[in-house]
Amino acid sequence: MKRKISLLVASLLLVSAASEIMAQNAFKSANPYFQPEELPDMCIWLPAPPAADSPEFALDVARYEWGKSVRENDPARLALAIKQADASVGNFCEEFSAPFGMTISKERTPKIFKLLVNSVATCATIAHSPKNHYMRPRPFIHFEEKTPIPNHESNLGDNGSYPSGHTTRGWAAALLLMEINPDASIDLLKMGLMQGDSRMIVGYHWQSDVTAARLGAAAAVAKLHSSKRFNKDMQAAKREFKRLSK
Repeated sequence: MKRKISLLVASLLLVSAASEIMAQNAFKSANPYFQPEELPDMCIWLPAPPAADSPEFALDVARYEWGKSVRENDPARLALAIKQADASVGNFCEEFSAPFGMTISKERTPKIFKLLVNSVATCATIAHSPKNHYMRPRPFIHFEEKTPIPNHESNLGDNGSYPSGHTTRGWAAALLLMEINPDASIDLLKMGLMQGDSRMIVGYHWQSDVTAARLGAAAAVAKLHSSKRFNKDMQAAKREFKRLSK
């Protein structure tokens, strides 16, 4: 049994490494509803990352240790966290299809797919300003430890930790999809939370990075509703869901 789990984790590592190039351009083909400078600047309204001598940073350290304990004691959850590190559009849609209750793809649900890709790509950019401004070192760099996804270390080591980009995308997707299918809200929110927790499990983000990302995603989604094009696409996505649900 242990050997099977080890092989599963190893295979997911290979998949994650192969998809890293795709992940860098995960939503490259998107048509965003706003440019980054049109979103609420997180450097202005969000507090700076916790200071090293603060209670908030003590929580960050405690949660990092929690993530390590999951890596060491829960192979199945670790395997999921590694899989969720793949930020490619295909994997992203696959992750959210189950809680959404319908396969999300360009072929099966073109309206929902279009809305999700364009919206998530827009929301993700809200994290760019604070990432570049604070350039916070990631946990694995702070503690000088290896991660379960070594192929990502060199790229992410030069990228700010605060807030988490993966979490921003995941939480935004959960909020958007529950608007299309309110009956799936609980499962979608669970998936959104899980995406953020996975970043702590693999050692790439602090708890405060994840918390900030969820706030940023919520702000970005709220901003989306001021776009006429977004609202038109949202209505089309809702109609498509209703039609396919019959």
